[in-house]
Amino acid sequence: MSRPMDGLRVLDFSHVLAGPFATRLLADMGADVVRVSSESRATGGHDPAAVYYIMWNRNKRSLSLDMTRDESKSLARELVHTADVVIDNFSPGVLERWGIGYDSVSQSNEGVIYVEMSGMGDTGPWAKFVTYAPTIHALSGLSHLTGVPGREDIGIGFSYNDHQAGLHGAVAILAALEARRRTGHGQRVDISQFEVGVNFCGPTLMDLFANGHAARPTGNDLPYDRAAPHGCYRCADEAKETVDERWVAIACMDDSQWLSLRKVMGNPDWADDEKLSTVAGRLGEQRSLDDNIAKWTRTLDATIVMERCQQAGVPAGVVQNSIDLVERDPQLEHAGFLNAQTELHPKAGQTYYDRLAMRFSKTPCEDYSMVSGLGEDNASVLKDWLDMSADEVREGEESGYLS
Repeated sequence: MSRPMDGLRVLDFSHVLAGPFATRLLADMGADVVRVSSESRATGGHDPAAVYYIMWNRNKRSLSLDMTRDESKSLARELVHTADVVIDNFSPGVLERWGIGYDSVSQSNEGVIYVEMSGMGDTGPWAKFVTYAPTIHALSGLSHLTGVPGREDIGIGFSYNDHQAGLHGAVAILAALEARRRTGHGQRVDISQFEVGVNFCGPTLMDLFANGHAARPTGNDLPYDRAAPHGCYRCADEAKETVDERWVAIACMDDSQWLSLRKVMGNPDWADDEKLSTVAGRLGEQRSLDDNIAKWTRTLDATIVMERCQQAGVPAGVVQNSIDLVERDPQLEHAGFLNAQTELHPKAGQTYYDRLAMRFSKTPCEDYSMVSGLGEDNASVLKDWLDMSADEVREGEESGYLS
């Protein structure tokens, strides 16, 4: 059975996470994504045996091109003229220097779509900045907003904005394909990962514009909605290290949920305080409220707290770690979300995959092929895309430009 993106040709020059995440989504949905790299770049997160590479490059074919060689650049020019989509997340200007920029390619391949997702966008005083997740988070305001009061050095501990930029990249491709269906023409899409991050600060910017109020880090407190209790509470454990502590998040978004939580806690005397009957009153007593709830949760298993709260209609969730997700989570087990690859990786051994978090009723996406080694698909890609013979490919590999 066909998948939604079957037949779409994507030439992928992207690296690390943002671009590869965008193209992994397309590959999972059936697109023929050809990942272009070279031996000289196959280090660190670009190494086909690295965790990042294995995670974000499944379902893609690997083509090795040494773009310092004229022969490789010539071959790349042929490939982009048969592609539907070309994507990169280099600093601006790299594809142009290789002679495969959008302005030149679109003259003969009118339907081609270029998605260029650099850190800061193609123009402006910061266009040449080198960026990674920590710098994008810092510049966009995300580090500031996700910290805790009094600790300006705490921000997001993983590449949140890279994932969001990847999603923007995938949506941009789908939108450009729809525009091409209607007009017959492709286009160039310039994505600033910096601006993606600033998008998530929207309410704080509006607060400054409208009220002159500069947002401050709020930790687990909601900056604009009024809710209490709203936080994480430690549960029963025998932790000797922080990593082994057990916590549960509880969020009462209205007074009825607070009344339900009171019942779950056994209607303790302290909860009868009239000041706690309204959101405003609970916010005024927030610290003592949190302390009393924590005394209750500290005596119980985190999963038990969550289940009792959820049964009473109170939003609650265990602060899960990787062991919880892989070994204990019944929802993920039911969904078949995490799976072992049937074949072993030649260097990493047993690898695993998380399935696409979308389920198509008519065009299911159930194929998850293991990541290819560098240049493993040279022959099949160049045969399918350019009708090159096996001998021609072998000659290119022996001469070094297909490497």
